[in-house]
Amino acid sequence: MDECALNRALEAPVSIPSTSTPAPVANPTADSTAAPSRRGSLGPVGLVLAGGISVQFGGALAVTLMPRVGALGVVTLRLLVAAVVLLVICRPSLRGHSRADWSTVVVFGITMAAMNGLFYQSLARIPLGPAVTLEVLGPLALSVLTSRRALNAVWAGLALAGVFLLGGGGFSSLDPVGVAFALGAGAMWATYIIFSARTGRRFPQADGLALAMVVAAVVFLPLGIAESGTKLLNPTTIALGSAVAILSSVLPYTLELLALRRLPSSTFAILMSLEPAVAATAGFLILHQALSVPEAMAITLVIAASMGAVRTQVGRGKAKVEA
Repeated sequence: MDECALNRALEAPVSIPSTSTPAPVANPTADSTAAPSRRGSLGPVGLVLAGGISVQFGGALAVTLMPRVGALGVVTLRLLVAAVVLLVICRPSLRGHSRADWSTVVVFGITMAAMNGLFYQSLARIPLGPAVTLEVLGPLALSVLTSRRALNAVWAGLALAGVFLLGGGGFSSLDPVGVAFALGAGAMWATYIIFSARTGRRFPQADGLALAMVVAAVVFLPLGIAESGTKLLNPTTIALGSAVAILSSVLPYTLELLALRRLPSSTFAILMSLEPAVAATAGFLILHQALSVPEAMAITLVIAASMGAVRTQVGRGKAKVEA
């Protein structure tokens, strides 16, 4: 796995990455090159889709693990395993960093812990598809606000219509606490995107990500111990938690990094907008969480809003280049 190359892409413009996962931002140099041929683009597109499927099926597996250790216990296991993997591979240096560098990486780690904790708390209360749909509103709002184009009012309106449908006009069909957790996770996801870029500018390769993951794991460890105690030491639980970390973090990182070497960032971001649909599919196949017609329409509207926001942002970037 080549996760130490992750931060090479962190300075790209805001896009919508994989759900609830510290995922690489699309390579800013990809769009400056000629678009790959249809035959050549099938490979990287397949890698991105495989990464998205891995993330969402990892989330579904996490739901099945919650009866063993609870939502906080699952997050603790995932963060610990991811931190160990990143430390072993990246071996980040602890020297030569300023106080501002450390402040940035600590805030990044706390944000990462909050993002994962809130999202898994939502999964304990509402189905996977609606949870991801609500969470993606965070980066969608960030994309709309940073673009500042009038057309984004259309995408914001579509997203709000999707949220209205998802809640049945008042979220009577969903646990309101689970909805609040999902929206909170979305806000942390948007914050994560901002601090991932700042961390990438201050630390070489993926050193900052590795250190932030350690911070996140340390922050969450007391919560996991308080909720689960010695259950976290059960060999089966550790194995399942490691599988969640691999499916939700390690494997998607690798697949997306390979894809970003040959795939334009605009295509990557649009593919990431499909995450709610993938999540709904994983929830149906693994957790038997069927969607109602309004919920399916809501997810479709949010996906359309995400794709539209990405395309608007890409068009604005091209216009600046041509000017």
